[in-house]
Amino acid sequence: MKNGKNVIIYVMGIAGSTVFLLAVLMLMYGDELDQMFNVIGIRVATVFVAFASFLSSMLFSLLILLHNRTVGKINDDTNRRAELFREQQFASSNYSIIEFMDRMLIYGESERYVQRLVQRRSMIFHMIEEDLNEEDVYNHPENYRFVSVKIPFRVIEGKIISSITFDKLRFERNGVNYEFITPPSEHESRAFLLYNEHTKRNNVIINLIIKNNSVFYDPNSINIFSKIKIYINITSLLNVKVKGNSELYFTNPEQIEGDGTNTYRINSANFTLTEMPRIVSK
Repeated sequence: MKNGKNVIIYVMGIAGSTVFLLAVLMLMYGDELDQMFNVIGIRVATVFVAFASFLSSMLFSLLILLHNRTVGKINDDTNRRAELFREQQFASSNYSIIEFMDRMLIYGESERYVQRLVQRRSMIFHMIEEDLNEEDVYNHPENYRFVSVKIPFRVIEGKIISSITFDKLRFERNGVNYEFITPPSEHESRAFLLYNEHTKRNNVIINLIIKNNSVFYDPNSINIFSKIKIYINITSLLNVKVKGNSELYFTNPEQIEGDGTNTYRINSANFTLTEMPRIVSK
């Protein structure tokens, strides 16, 4: 925009200076022109005036074009700002925030789902330890242990939940962190959303893959943790997404269930918002 304006100013300056110099020259050498051209001099002057009028009209049109371009850019910027404001207003009114509650369960994943994982070669509902090889999991599932984590939750603010995904899951035990991440082949780790008709509660279920010799989880022992931190993405039914992390503080189990389930009673859960709500497209 600034370059176009400068060009027009240069053109106007050069054209104006040329017309002014020619007019001064014709005024100074009027007698000579009259003797040289006689009646033709009047025609030359007329042609010059007509050309000068055409030039001024052209410059005026260029100024109008420049003005219209400026107004167009201002309108586009205003429309973008208005659209951004509408999106922010919509997002701020239609997001969802959840709170984990009651009892968290850790137990062995169903063999049916493990077989489905191997057959489909998809880990979209799983998280893995950082040093695991995906192909080896598919080719040698007997060398790995598949664990499910089930946590009840409730919506404490906003709309109905559409989906929940995990970026990272961190368990802490005696100062040692056990981290689970999204497999490299997937862009997110989706969680199962399950509604329990008996307890009337919503549950989120995420599956973990660990090595058989991992000390993270032993199905035959009580697995004690001091804290769990969940890096989570929550998408509402109206497609508004928030990103945050939730820390769970709980009472460790005193005994394991008959099927090897470890039950942790959640005493408190703190949710911290790390990104403002935003509209996402499917």
